[in-house]
Amino acid sequence: MLRTDTREHTELADDDEAAAAVTAEAATPNAPAVFRELLFQRCLWCGTAAYRRSFCRACGSTAFARERSEGSGVVVRRYGHVPHNTWFVAMDEGFNLLCQVTGSAPAAVAVGARVSVVRSVAPLGQGLLLVELSRPAPPLERWW
Repeated sequence: MLRTDTREHTELADDDEAAAAVTAEAATPNAPAVFRELLFQRCLWCGTAAYRRSFCRACGSTAFARERSEGSGVVVRRYGHVPHNTWFVAMDEGFNLLCQVTGSAPAAVAVGARVSVVRSVAPLGQGLLLVELSRPAPPLERWW
């Protein structure tokens, strides 16, 4: 997987002590979830939104601009087994993520539920993004 620079490395590159403090804070397991902001890429040629891509899936360009996501999206489908509680989430800006839903039982999550980002940067750069339910899925309507 392509590893892109995180916000700490780009904004705090000049200040080594501040960068070390942010890195140490993120590495502690009991650190508060202050990494709620989610940065994504937008293609400069066609405007397609992407997350951690080396080239645009629509036009093939490698020119991207970083933008800040609002951090909300809709659950699209389950990925893997129920106990892992991992889902594909379609973000409002137009890109998809593989996320882990936290704060609710796996049975409570359904397709169409609204979620918001809890943690976008995992400690030490590992793991999935964490999201929590902000609004449950609407009730299913009869199709007949």
